[in-house]
Amino acid sequence: MPAKVYTDKDANLGVFQNKTLAVLGYGSQGHAHALNLKDSGCKVIIGLYPGSKSRAVAKQHGFEVFDTAEAVRRADVIMVGLPDMKQADVYEKDILPNLAKGKTLLFSHGLGVHFGLIKLHKDIDCIMVAPKGPGHMVRRLYAEGKGMPALIAVAQDRSKKAKQTALAWAKGIGSTRAGVLQTTFKEETETDLFGEQAVLCGGASALVQAGFETLVEAGYQPEMAYFECLHELKLICDLMYESGIAGMRFSISETAKYGDITRGPRVVNKATKAEMKRILKEIQTGQFTREWVKEYKGGLKNYNKLLAAGQKHKIEKTGTYLRSMMPWMSKKNIKGVQASY
Repeated sequence: MPAKVYTDKDANLGVFQNKTLAVLGYGSQGHAHALNLKDSGCKVIIGLYPGSKSRAVAKQHGFEVFDTAEAVRRADVIMVGLPDMKQADVYEKDILPNLAKGKTLLFSHGLGVHFGLIKLHKDIDCIMVAPKGPGHMVRRLYAEGKGMPALIAVAQDRSKKAKQTALAWAKGIGSTRAGVLQTTFKEETETDLFGEQAVLCGGASALVQAGFETLVEAGYQPEMAYFECLHELKLICDLMYESGIAGMRFSISETAKYGDITRGPRVVNKATKAEMKRILKEIQTGQFTREWVKEYKGGLKNYNKLLAAGQKHKIEKTGTYLRSMMPWMSKKNIKGVQASY
């Protein structure tokens, strides 16, 4: 049976009447949630650390801005819109001391709670509202009268109304316009990490680089390798996004289709799937999270080393050159965007 999809009729913004909502952090997701909730008629304040560069931006957008601890103290529902590895320290220092019975803590990703980096106050509700897309798209779709699909979850329900709060927040950011599914902190966290590592980021990046290297090492021009292994990937992904794998196959040539169904399984094969299962097990057991916490607290040495090596890959130089010939691309040289808090 298909999962139940919650829409506007299932959610009530009246849940937030006479309540204050705080968004801690004003980065990708934080700014989108805050602006959408404000435009939905909710009272929203922003919590930031004293030296945050986002303070001026949030004030320009019409928000009252407070230090993190004060925002938590003033609010009834608090969204923790901070990077995963910042959350635990900020929680211990600024959030937990200012929580009180009846408040609700809200996350857009479950890692900190699910893997125990954050120990929940016993008298609060803890929920998740996780739009399935980047913050700028959450904002853009809302402004267009549409919405980004989202997941909701409840980790702790002291009030017996936590789900109602999650649905109200989802409605406030526009997600019930598109559809909302209920999950758990465990399921969202583990599937999200797996998707990032094995398919969407890690898998796709490694596949593109390996394909590029194979063609260049065989004597083909880097520019040709870039077009065939990276540039055109967007076209295929767009077709899959719009119509699924079968729809993509309907839209490509018979030659491409035959190569797809006969050669694809030779690249992503039983050995690949076995490695995917090992990656999933590392996520499920907490091994990945422990490793990531250790790396972060150790100064990100290996993290920075691997990123630097990736930036020096020949595909990056080739891509920079070719994209300079494509003026319709508005973001040609993004070096990396960190969530602001």
